[in-house]
Amino acid sequence: MSEPRRDRLDQPREPGRVQLPKFDPEAFGRWSESIARYMGTAKFIVYMTVVIGAWFLWNRLMPIWKFDPYPFGFLTLVLSLQASYAAPLILLAQNRQADRDRIAMDEDRRRAQLQKADTEYLTREIASLRIALGDVATRDFIRSELARLAAELDDAALRREKRARIEWEEDHP
Repeated sequence: MSEPRRDRLDQPREPGRVQLPKFDPEAFGRWSESIARYMGTAKFIVYMTVVIGAWFLWNRLMPIWKFDPYPFGFLTLVLSLQASYAAPLILLAQNRQADRDRIAMDEDRRRAQLQKADTEYLTREIASLRIALGDVATRDFIRSELARLAAELDDAALRREKRARIEWEEDHP
């Protein structure tokens, strides 16, 4: 077994890829989002307007201390640098937002599927309850049956009473 190679000054380096410093991509992403979010505020636009206006006024009204004469080449360079850094930061922030949106959409889809399954289950249960209730006697059916039985009992009681009267009359002429 070979032991891990340590950088030694007495041995030449093996050719390979250069090791770049490691950084947390999430931290960089959060930082880029905060920059992009700030660049999208009215406060940033006001500050940029004030800085550019001051730049123009300084270089037009202060003839001795001009640091950027009329074509404003240095200002153009500064604004170009800002734009060249702002565009990738904004794109990175948009990509991170797209990732968050994709995760939220997947979660919404999962919840919708669960709700659909729950709804279908409840629909089946309600249908089975309706079928079961179709076999159960309703209130009107029970009332009509009770009324019919009461009428039969009344008829039977009248017949018994008639029979008892006939028997009494036969026994007591």
